[in-house]
Amino acid sequence: MKEVAVMAANLMAASARTAPKAGGKDFLEIVVITKDEELKKIAETMKGYAPKSTNEAYWLRDASNIENSEALILVGLREANTAGYDCGGCGYPTCAEFKKGRQIKEKEMGYTGPHCAMRMIDIGVALSSAAKTASLLNVDNRVQQRVGAAAKALGFIKGEVVMGIPVSITGKSIYYDRQTPVKH
Repeated sequence: MKEVAVMAANLMAASARTAPKAGGKDFLEIVVITKDEELKKIAETMKGYAPKSTNEAYWLRDASNIENSEALILVGLREANTAGYDCGGCGYPTCAEFKKGRQIKEKEMGYTGPHCAMRMIDIGVALSSAAKTASLLNVDNRVQQRVGAAAKALGFIKGEVVMGIPVSITGKSIYYDRQTPVKH
């Protein structure tokens, strides 16, 4: 099943790449992780973050998912470019004002920010396209935020905002009906 999961992950990455993007401009970085030792390294980093979080049990739950997955697709925003729509979704009236006034904030266990709302939508559409492909292939998956933070911190992906979709092929999905570990 590992081989099938890896093939599915690559097809999911293709779906993320070809997903529609604001203005037809692609600023996404897409990485597929398939090596068990790399998945375990990401999971261990997530476990290390757990005690630093107000949501410790959820970090541990998601880390367990990564440990038990056959592959992981990471989708990140590689550049903080605006879409040029002057939509105001970022909190500034124009894209030019956003670029000029944007003050990057770093967050351990997270991302940089703020970002163009349209580029955040690009990530969402790419993740949705990838998850749709997994669904069509009957491959279990779940979009996760925490895994992106750990993968980014480890240098598996350089994106400023990163989310991931782990995939697994088992008799029952490991991503739903999950037990959240009790905080110790």
